[in-house]
Amino acid sequence: MKYNVEVKISLKKGMLNPEASTIQRALALLGYNVHETDTIDIVKFSMDEDSEELVKNEVEDMCQRLLCNPVIHDYMIDINPQED
Repeated sequence: MKYNVEVKISLKKGMLNPEASTIQRALALLGYNVHETDTIDIVKFSMDEDSEELVKNEVEDMCQRLLCNPVIHDYMIDINPQED
C-alpha cells in the first residue's frame, strides 16, 4: 500500500531561531504587529509499505538519522494512506 508522509520539523523551545527573528523584525517594519514568529521545515514524500506501523517506524528512523537533529529539533509525523 502507498502512504503519503509529511514531517514537520521545528526548533525546540528555547533554541535561538535567527530566521524567525528576522521575519518578525521585517514584519514589524512593514507595520504588522506580530508577537511570536516561528519557522518550520516540511518534508513530504510517499512510501510503499505493508502497514502504517511500518511506515511510522521507518520515518521515525529517518528523522533520528537524517531529517533532523533530535538534540535541537522537534518533529511531527503525519501519515495518510494514498487513495487510488
